[in-house]
Amino acid sequence: MVYKVIGLMSGSSLDGLDMVYTHLNEVRGGWSFQIVHAACLPYTDEWVAQLRHAKNLSVADFLKLHTAYGHYIGERVNEFITTHNIQHQVHFIASHGHTVFHEPASKTTFQIGDGAAIAARVVIPVISDLRSLDVALNGQGAPIVPVGDKLLFGDYDYLLNIGGIANITIRNGDNMLAFDICPANQILNTLALQLDKPYDDRGNIAASGGLLGDVLEHLNKLHYYTLPAPKSLSNEMVQEMIYPSLLQSSHATADMLYTMTTHIATQVAQAVAQHPTDKENPTLLITGGGAFNTFLVDKIKEAVAPYHITVAVPDGDIIKYKEALVMALIGTLRWREETNVYSSVTGATRDSISGALWMGQVYA
Repeated sequence: MVYKVIGLMSGSSLDGLDMVYTHLNEVRGGWSFQIVHAACLPYTDEWVAQLRHAKNLSVADFLKLHTAYGHYIGERVNEFITTHNIQHQVHFIASHGHTVFHEPASKTTFQIGDGAAIAARVVIPVISDLRSLDVALNGQGAPIVPVGDKLLFGDYDYLLNIGGIANITIRNGDNMLAFDICPANQILNTLALQLDKPYDDRGNIAASGGLLGDVLEHLNKLHYYTLPAPKSLSNEMVQEMIYPSLLQSSHATADMLYTMTTHIATQVAQAVAQHPTDKENPTLLITGGGAFNTFLVDKIKEAVAPYHITVAVPDGDIIKYKEALVMALIGTLRWREETNVYSSVTGATRDSISGALWMGQVYA
């Protein structure tokens, strides 16, 4: 069975709305994919500001933003469909939305981008709200990409995604574990903005800096890193962890970038050291925007070398759009009423079939 799906993802780095039109093929329980079209639609400065500060709004303004962002997504999807001439070909849309509040301890998470508003705009079925059921079941609600790691990228032992937050999926036989490792691009990008650059291209600025030993030692001792998996990070937690010791300091930006890059590599190495696989020479796949940061990738390769891990970086579309692709798969599994979030990964009381379905078609 072939499913023609648009998957949508907006990450904490706020670089834009990732959109993938994919063909997902299921044959006797085996899955394959083709990325047919993909794009990252950058946010305007106004949208960046609104999404970044959404949690500070009044209830009324928050709900209005939730609705407005849903209509915004719907408009962008319609433009994408027209641009690629795929009218009447898309079976449904799976939208992650943008996380503005995530507090599993209170069984609460919220991704804005109203699914009803998207469905009203595109007149195609929409699956949204992909994390809430897992959180209601005492899960972390994150990461939710491991289902894609298992079904679409099963050849790798470690699957590292470096977005605003770095997260990892670990396959050890039939067992799977996944968790957020540490802050990543949202800190690197914020530091780059100090030099009027949206990001540190290939990590060149970081490579020109030097190590701040005391800062690195403080970062590596943060309480989050002592917690067992499953665990997840919210944007608020990232700010509490990193901002005081790094972003509010007077150190040179290049030195802070070098130190943060080293910190990320150190925490990746710690994650794989704490969770070894049963293979002598395991493989690690790096995706997400951080995979384009060659200095960071080199630091990670150096850090994991003692564990005999081979690091792979895939082609550009998979690097950039893997999460949007997995959202399309999660939506497809929801459409099929099959498990799409694993309790073994999130710590929930059971596996779940997550996502709200909005039927966008017009019926006679």
